[in-house]
This record gives sequence, structure tokens and C-alpha cells, in this order.
Amino acid sequence: MDITARIEQWEKMAAEAPDGMAFFSLGNAYKDAERFDDAANAYKSAIELDEGLSRAYQSIGQMLIQLERNDEAGDYLSRGYVIAAERGDVMPQRAMGSLLEKIGRTPPQVEQEKSVPVAVAADQIIDRRTNRPGGKLPDPPMRGPLGQFIYDHYSQETWNEWIGQGTKVINELRLDFSNADHQRTYDVQMMEWLGISQEDIDAHAVSEP
Repeated sequence: MDITARIEQWEKMAAEAPDGMAFFSLGNAYKDAERFDDAANAYKSAIELDEGLSRAYQSIGQMLIQLERNDEAGDYLSRGYVIAAERGDVMPQRAMGSLLEKIGRTPPQVEQEKSVPVAVAADQIIDRRTNRPGGKLPDPPMRGPLGQFIYDHYSQETWNEWIGQGTKVINELRLDFSNADHQRTYDVQMMEWLGISQEDIDAHAVSEP
């Protein structure tokens, strides 16, 4: 799918079903087209709708640095750094810390959250997205390291929520799973919504016995 078509489809989805991930994906499309100001504005819309979307703060910072608006970038990165720390989003927190240092800003002091033991039943898991107990998936939802990572870190409730969001993605982008590019587009949207990076998957695969 060419970049112009991607932008048009995500603009349509953000207008018809506005949520944080729609605007985040629109921002990514603008970024790929090197429309950095439009990308920054789309990411800002994403965090207005989902304040906890830590990767969007990272992306805003990257776009504003590209636009040589370092003071504004520093403000968003500092705010995002704190939010990422609160949510346990380690990779975005580290990335934002590096970006802050790059522009001469010191990352904010954050208090490491003390873990409080939570009773989890045998058929439950602490969901990585919500930090709350939820029902365990019966099996990995797909083959390979990505499916195993989802199985080990996300609840049935969160997966059901993604299926609803994913259906919108399929319909709006007219995805055909017989097309490998369309399958990759779906997987990228799923990983962004769940907050999974390739680094997360690779590290988990190595740690598995």
C-alpha cells in the first residue's frame, strides 16, 4: 500500500472512529511521508484521546526535534517519561530519556513504583496493558514468538478488545489476509495497540526455556 493511500485511509478512520490508536497510526503514516508537522499534530491528538499512550509522547518528541522545536519537544518528552515510568513502559521511557539528553534536558526524577502483591487465580494473568488480573488466554492466538508473547502477557479481556479494534482496522483499510503486505499491516497495528515492540518479542524469545 503506497503512502498516499495509507494517509487517506488513516485520515478517514481517525475522522470516523477517532481514538488514540487511529491518530497514532495516522501520525506514523505522516512521519513515513516526512510530513513531520502533521505527524506531530496527529500524535498530539492521540494523547488527547489516550493520555497513557506513552509511545505517542516519544513520537511527538522525535518529530519536534526534527522540526528544531527542542523546547516544546522537551516538555512532551518529560511528561511522557513520567507516564511511561508510571505504566512500566520500559522501552519508551528509555528512548525518551535518551532524546531528552540529546537536547540537553535532564530526564525527570521518577519514583519507582513499589510492587504490591496481587492475588491471581490459576486461570488468570496480570495483563501487561492494564496491570490488572484478567482471564488467561486458552492458547497463543497465533503461531510464533509474537503469539507466545501475547499469550504470556495479555488477558482474554484485552485480546477481545483488540479483536474489536482490529475488525475496524480490517474494514477501514480493506485488508485481505491472503496478501502478505496486508497481514504485516494488521500485525503492526496490533503490536502498536498492545504496546509491543520487536525488542520485547526478541528478548522474551531468548528468555524462554
